[in-house]
Amino acid sequence: MSAFLHPRLRRGALAAIALLSALLVAACEPSAAQAPQASPSQPSPPAGLAEGEQGVAVFAGGCFWCTEADFDKLPGVIATTSGYTGGQLENPSYEQVSAGNTGHVEAVLVSYDPRQTSYAQLLEAYWPTIDPLTANAQFCDHGAQYRSAIFYSTPEEKALAEASKAALQASGRFKQPIATEILPGTVFYPAEEYHQDYYQKNPLRYAYYRNGCGRDDRLEQVWGKKR
Repeated sequence: MSAFLHPRLRRGALAAIALLSALLVAACEPSAAQAPQASPSQPSPPAGLAEGEQGVAVFAGGCFWCTEADFDKLPGVIATTSGYTGGQLENPSYEQVSAGNTGHVEAVLVSYDPRQTSYAQLLEAYWPTIDPLTANAQFCDHGAQYRSAIFYSTPEEKALAEASKAALQASGRFKQPIATEILPGTVFYPAEEYHQDYYQKNPLRYAYYRNGCGRDDRLEQVWGKKR
């Protein structure tokens, strides 16, 4: 496998089938010039929805390419932004975060229309997209920077997130404790542009990573075929 493959694709390649490996062997990591670091921001509200009327939530579920793709499918979601949160370093880069030295977590900022969905509904949709039983890792990505977490910004969000987690634990579905953390929100830094909507810009590479990482196989193991 080429040494120029994106670090995440190299990890996924370990478990990928030979056909997809051959297809992506020439893929290379974008240069720094192609990937300027964005400053903290939130998406603008859509037409007809004033500033402050949109809801914003932050979820971490391992690879933000996958979390972004999962939330984009939900009714009422306006926009998703891949990024980094929970750490100490200002304006961290992907290389810094993925090395695990900044305290950040790969996460997704979800902007939603509260007329069509709610924070409670987003929580319900979030759980089946992650492995809630594994701490400091998700699927083939290991390290605290890939852990699952819900970041709340208000007391109401905190209460809803804690109640949702408690209900899942009390349901009896899992014998193990739920490892997903519920944490206070901090500054959210959008990731480099090449990470945004990665599954749309690079569908073959995205499928190669997701399949090679065993994400859907593990989700089926944890949640069953119908999620």
